[in-house]
Amino acid sequence: MDWRSVSFDWNRARAFLVTAEEGSFSAAGRALNMSQPTIGRQVSALEQELDVILFERVGNALALTPTGIDLVEHVRAMGEAATRVSLTAAGQSLSLDGTVCISASQITATHTLPPIIAGLRAKHPGIEVEIVATNDPSDLSRREADIAIRSFRPTQPDLVARKVKDGFARLYGSPAYLEKIGNPTTAEALSQAQFLGFDRTDALMNGLNALGLSLTPSSFAVITDNQLVQWELTKQGVGISIMMEEVGDAEPCVRRALPDFPPITVPTWLTTHRELSTSRRLRVVFDLLLEGLGG
Repeated sequence: MDWRSVSFDWNRARAFLVTAEEGSFSAAGRALNMSQPTIGRQVSALEQELDVILFERVGNALALTPTGIDLVEHVRAMGEAATRVSLTAAGQSLSLDGTVCISASQITATHTLPPIIAGLRAKHPGIEVEIVATNDPSDLSRREADIAIRSFRPTQPDLVARKVKDGFARLYGSPAYLEKIGNPTTAEALSQAQFLGFDRTDALMNGLNALGLSLTPSSFAVITDNQLVQWELTKQGVGISIMMEEVGDAEPCVRRALPDFPPITVPTWLTTHRELSTSRRLRVVFDLLLEGLGG
C-alpha cells in the first residue's frame, strides 16, 4: 500500500460522515460531543485536503454534493472498520474499571434497572454505567450501546443474545376512568373505551383485536411514543394502556381493566456484540443483568 497517497485526516473524515448521517453540523456536534463550529472547520479542512466540495446549502439544510455522495460510502466503510477495531480492543480488556453503556426501553430503564444498577455499583464501584432509555433499538454494531435489553431476538450475525424470560403485559386504567365507562366485564364492553396509542399505525389496534377486542382508529384519540407519558396519562384517567404486569399491578393509581383478558407475552432478551462478550467488564455486567432481570 502506498501510504503517501493517504492525504487526509481521519478525524475530519469522521466529521464529514457524521454530518452526512445526522444532516447538520449542529446534530453532528451533539453526536460527537463537539461544538458546531469545530465540526464545520473539520469538514472545510477535509474539503481543502481533498480539493472537493462535499456539501451544499439547500435552504437551511445541508445536502451532499455528487462528490460527497460518491465519497460518503467509502468513509462509512472506514467508520465501520474503525468500530470493529474498537470493539475488538474492548473485547480483549481484562480490567473491570470503565464505562458500560446499557440500552433499555423507557419503562425498563425506569422501573426495572435502578435496583440492578444499585447492586452493580455496590459490588463493582469501578464500573461506571451509562443508560440509554429509548424505545428504539440501539445499534450495537455502531457502539450506540454495549448491552441492550430488548423484547425481540436479534438477527444480526455479529450479535450474541440470551433470552432472560417471558414477561406479561396487561391492560390498565384508573379506577375513576373504569367506573366512568361502566366497569366493563367483557371484551365487547371494554372495546367502547379510549385507548392510548404509540403511533398512528394499526399495529397495536390489530394486535388487541386479535386477542378479542373490537377497536377502530377512533379508539385511539391520544397518541404518544413515550411510555412514561402514556403511563401518567393512564393514571390520570385519560384512557386504557398496556403495561408490564409487575409495574401495573404495583401501581395503586390503576387496576387491570379486564382481569380475565388474556395477557400479552413480552419476551426479554439481553444482547451484546460477540466481540464484547470476551470483555471481563462486559461479562460481569451482562451476568448481573441476566440475574437481575430474570429475578
